[in-house]
Amino acid sequence: MVYQLDAQDRKILNELVADARISIAELARRVGLSKTPVALRVKALEEAGVITGYRANLSPVKLGLIHITFVEVKLSDTREAALRKFNDAVQDIPEIEECHMIAGAFDYLLKVRSRDVADYRRVMGERISTLPNVMATSSHVAMEAVVEQGTLSV
Repeated sequence: MVYQLDAQDRKILNELVADARISIAELARRVGLSKTPVALRVKALEEAGVITGYRANLSPVKLGLIHITFVEVKLSDTREAALRKFNDAVQDIPEIEECHMIAGAFDYLLKVRSRDVADYRRVMGERISTLPNVMATSSHVAMEAVVEQGTLSV
Protein backbone atom coordinates (compact mmCIF):
# COMPACT_ATOMS: atom_id res chain seq x y z
CA MET A 1 0.00 0.00 0.00
CA VAL A 2 1.33 3.44 -0.94
CA TYR A 3 1.48 5.93 1.90
CA GLN A 4 -0.01 9.31 0.95
CA LEU A 5 2.48 12.05 1.86
CA ASP A 6 1.40 15.63 2.38
CA ALA A 7 3.65 18.69 2.08
CA GLN A 8 4.62 18.56 5.79
CA ASP A 9 5.55 14.86 5.56
CA ARG A 10 7.75 15.67 2.55
CA LYS A 11 9.51 18.47 4.44
CA ILE A 12 10.10 16.17 7.41
CA LEU A 13 11.44 13.36 5.22
CA ASN A 14 13.76 15.66 3.29
CA GLU A 15 15.19 17.04 6.53
CA LEU A 16 15.69 13.52 7.92
CA VAL A 17 17.40 12.41 4.69
CA ALA A 18 19.79 15.36 5.03
CA ASP A 19 20.44 14.72 8.74
CA ALA A 20 18.87 11.69 10.43
CA ARG A 21 20.44 12.71 13.75
CA ILE A 22 18.50 15.96 13.93
CA SER A 23 16.56 16.48 17.16
CA ILE A 24 12.78 16.62 17.08
CA ALA A 25 12.99 20.23 18.35
CA GLU A 26 15.29 21.27 15.48
CA LEU A 27 13.26 19.28 12.96
CA ALA A 28 10.09 21.04 14.16
CA ARG A 29 11.79 24.42 13.83
CA ARG A 30 12.94 23.68 10.28
CA VAL A 31 9.54 22.47 9.05
CA GLY A 32 7.52 25.12 10.88
CA LEU A 33 5.54 22.92 13.25
CA SER A 34 5.65 22.33 16.99
CA LYS A 35 7.47 19.32 18.46
CA THR A 36 4.45 17.13 19.26
CA PRO A 37 2.96 17.07 15.74
CA VAL A 38 6.41 16.46 14.25
CA ALA A 39 7.11 13.59 16.66
CA LEU A 40 3.70 12.08 15.85
CA ARG A 41 4.32 12.39 12.10
CA VAL A 42 7.76 10.79 12.36
CA LYS A 43 6.30 7.93 14.39
CA ALA A 44 3.49 7.47 11.84
CA LEU A 45 6.02 7.45 8.98
CA GLU A 46 8.08 4.81 10.80
CA GLU A 47 5.03 2.65 11.60
CA ALA A 48 3.81 2.87 8.00
CA GLY A 49 7.22 1.66 6.79
CA VAL A 50 8.02 4.87 4.91
CA ILE A 51 11.02 5.34 7.20
CA THR A 52 12.68 1.94 7.32
CA GLY A 53 15.57 2.83 9.60
CA TYR A 54 18.43 5.17 10.34
CA ARG A 55 22.06 4.48 9.51
CA ALA A 56 25.51 5.96 9.33
CA ASN A 57 26.76 6.78 5.83
CA LEU A 58 30.38 5.71 5.55
CA SER A 59 32.96 7.24 3.23
CA PRO A 60 34.19 4.56 0.81
CA VAL A 61 37.18 6.79 -0.02
CA LYS A 62 38.23 7.09 3.65
CA LEU A 63 37.89 3.30 3.93
CA GLY A 64 40.10 2.78 0.87
CA LEU A 65 37.28 1.35 -1.26
CA ILE A 66 37.76 3.51 -4.34
CA HIS A 67 37.45 0.93 -7.12
CA ILE A 68 33.91 0.43 -8.44
CA THR A 69 33.03 -2.28 -10.94
CA PHE A 70 29.61 -3.06 -12.35
CA VAL A 71 29.26 -6.74 -13.14
CA GLU A 72 26.70 -8.25 -15.49
CA VAL A 73 25.90 -11.80 -14.40
CA LYS A 74 24.29 -14.42 -16.64
CA LEU A 75 22.95 -17.52 -14.90
CA SER A 76 22.78 -21.02 -16.33
CA ASP A 77 19.44 -21.63 -14.62
CA THR A 78 16.73 -19.02 -14.01
CA ARG A 79 14.06 -21.16 -12.42
CA GLU A 80 12.74 -19.81 -9.13
CA ALA A 81 14.78 -22.15 -6.91
CA ALA A 82 18.01 -21.19 -8.71
CA LEU A 83 17.21 -17.49 -8.41
CA ARG A 84 16.57 -17.88 -4.67
CA LYS A 85 19.92 -19.68 -4.24
CA PHE A 86 21.74 -16.90 -6.06
CA ASN A 87 19.86 -14.18 -4.14
CA ASP A 88 20.73 -15.76 -0.80
CA ALA A 89 24.39 -16.37 -1.65
CA VAL A 90 25.08 -12.92 -3.11
CA GLN A 91 24.15 -11.31 0.21
CA ASP A 92 27.15 -12.99 1.87
CA ILE A 93 29.71 -11.05 -0.19
CA PRO A 94 30.41 -7.74 1.57
CA GLU A 95 32.10 -6.19 -1.47
CA ILE A 96 28.79 -6.35 -3.37
CA GLU A 97 27.22 -3.01 -2.56
CA GLU A 98 24.14 -3.53 -4.75
CA CYS A 99 22.55 -6.42 -6.61
CA HIS A 100 19.66 -6.00 -9.03
CA MET A 101 17.78 -8.63 -11.02
CA ILE A 102 17.59 -7.34 -14.58
CA ALA A 103 15.24 -8.03 -17.48
CA GLY A 104 17.33 -8.22 -20.63
CA ALA A 105 20.50 -9.75 -22.01
CA PHE A 106 21.80 -10.74 -18.57
CA ASP A 107 20.16 -11.71 -15.29
CA TYR A 108 21.79 -9.57 -12.57
CA LEU A 109 23.73 -6.35 -12.28
CA LEU A 110 26.11 -6.07 -9.34
CA LYS A 111 27.87 -3.00 -7.98
CA VAL A 112 31.14 -4.16 -6.48
CA ARG A 113 33.34 -1.88 -4.38
CA SER A 114 36.97 -2.86 -3.75
CA ARG A 115 40.36 -1.34 -2.95
CA ASP A 116 41.86 -1.71 -6.43
CA VAL A 117 41.90 -3.91 -9.53
CA ALA A 118 43.84 -6.67 -7.76
CA ASP A 119 41.32 -6.72 -4.92
CA TYR A 120 38.47 -6.80 -7.44
CA ARG A 121 40.16 -9.69 -9.26
CA ARG A 122 40.27 -11.62 -5.97
CA VAL A 123 36.58 -10.93 -5.24
CA MET A 124 35.63 -11.99 -8.78
CA GLY A 125 37.75 -15.14 -8.79
CA GLU A 126 37.06 -16.33 -5.26
CA ARG A 127 33.53 -15.12 -4.59
CA ILE A 128 31.42 -13.90 -7.52
CA SER A 129 32.38 -16.62 -9.99
CA THR A 130 31.52 -19.27 -7.40
CA LEU A 131 27.98 -18.01 -6.80
CA PRO A 132 25.27 -20.58 -7.64
CA ASN A 133 24.54 -21.03 -11.35
CA VAL A 134 26.89 -18.29 -12.61
CA MET A 135 27.46 -19.03 -16.28
CA ALA A 136 29.13 -15.81 -17.43
CA THR A 137 30.11 -12.37 -16.19
CA SER A 138 31.10 -9.12 -17.81
CA SER A 139 32.85 -6.38 -15.83
CA HIS A 140 32.62 -2.64 -16.37
CA VAL A 141 35.01 -0.46 -14.36
CA ALA A 142 33.67 2.95 -13.32
CA MET A 143 35.96 5.81 -14.26
CA GLU A 144 34.22 8.43 -12.10
CA ALA A 145 31.14 8.59 -9.90
CA VAL A 146 29.15 11.51 -11.28
CA VAL A 147 26.02 11.00 -9.14
CA GLU A 148 26.15 8.63 -6.22
CA GLN A 149 24.55 8.25 -2.82
CA GLY A 150 21.22 6.56 -2.52
CA THR A 151 19.36 9.43 -0.86
CA LEU A 152 15.83 10.04 -1.98
CA SER A 153 14.12 13.42 -1.94
CA VAL A 154 10.35 13.62 -1.92
